[in-house]
Amino acid sequence: MRWSSPLHYVDTPDFMCNYKYCRDCHDSVGRKNRCVTGAIYNYTMQLKSGYQDSISVEKYNLTEALMFLSHFIGDVHQPLHVGFIGDKGGNTITVRWYRRKTNLHHVWDTMIIDSALKTYYDSDIAVMIQSIQRNITDGWSNDVSSWENCANNQTVCPNGYASESVSLACKFAYRNATPGTTLEDDYFLTRLPIVEKRLAQSGIRLAATLNRIFSSQIKIAQL
Repeated sequence: MRWSSPLHYVDTPDFMCNYKYCRDCHDSVGRKNRCVTGAIYNYTMQLKSGYQDSISVEKYNLTEALMFLSHFIGDVHQPLHVGFIGDKGGNTITVRWYRRKTNLHHVWDTMIIDSALKTYYDSDIAVMIQSIQRNITDGWSNDVSSWENCANNQTVCPNGYASESVSLACKFAYRNATPGTTLEDDYFLTRLPIVEKRLAQSGIRLAATLNRIFSSQIKIAQL
């Protein structure tokens, strides 16, 4: 869906390493709220309202809303989906991933995960998922409640996720990855833990968001 392209990311001013909704959430022609965090708010609203009245059910495609919300919560946790304006979130930074020519954004979208699958998980995505699940219940168990929570009883809180991502982009994604760089083991081994933790956080937060959306509908139905 070409129209949804601006909704997968939010670019921030180069090297400032921070995110502000009012400043950053717009598309390339300046239309406000057309960015990944704006889309998360929008589709959360659609799902909430869609289960409250029949008019919203007719107005919104709730299956599409659920699919977009799930996708965009994943996107906002990828650090370079909250990257810099000047390099389009790393898309214009040409690098080599070992011997393969690519761009920095693609490294963080797929190549770190693909290399991890081959190196540590016998090319089996189910094994990788099980490893991340074990970390959630063991190594990260003390952090899960803070990952789930949104301040002020909000249903969803993507601004915090975006702020985390741009900070990680500055500290890890962009560092030692200038144009023409060959990224090998040093980069891979130090960035993989970040990627796996962001995957875990996005899953936990999507689940928590859906629980808040649908638990509110159950309470309304009980009334």
